[in-house]
Amino acid sequence: MSLITPDFGLLVWMTLIFSIVLFILAKWGFPMITRSVRERAERISASIRKAKEAEDALRNLAEQQARLVESAKAEQLRILQEAAASRDALIEQAKAQAQDEAGKILSRAREEIAAEKETALREIRSLVADLSVDVAEKVLREELSAEGRQEAYIGRLVDELTAVQTGGDPKN
Repeated sequence: MSLITPDFGLLVWMTLIFSIVLFILAKWGFPMITRSVRERAERISASIRKAKEAEDALRNLAEQQARLVESAKAEQLRILQEAAASRDALIEQAKAQAQDEAGKILSRAREEIAAEKETALREIRSLVADLSVDVAEKVLREELSAEGRQEAYIGRLVDELTAVQTGGDPKN
């Protein structure tokens, strides 16, 4: 028996064993292998499909996120504009209120000043009248201290009164 040229019996037995192994493989092995390969191919294609779906979902999520971010920025801008408008309105309202209050305070101060002025003028007039009466009294006492002067002064006053009543000039 040589290794390079096999005997006829060895060839028969090798062919028979090969045929049996081939039959067993064809009957049970190959269907199992092909089924496993098919299942694996299906799993791979399902995984690829799921990966594409996940990629699409991620893309949709990224688009939604971008829209949400844009919406949030727009909302933030709107809120900031509303806050600025509210702030400006409050400032204008406070200014108007301060001006109204200042006007009221000014008018009250003017009224108080006018009242004080009127009171001061009344007091001054009263004081001037009192002083005038005192001065007149002192002057008249001085002038009327003599008996003849009193009668002359009374006569002159009566003449002036009658002249005023008749429409004449009291100085004449």
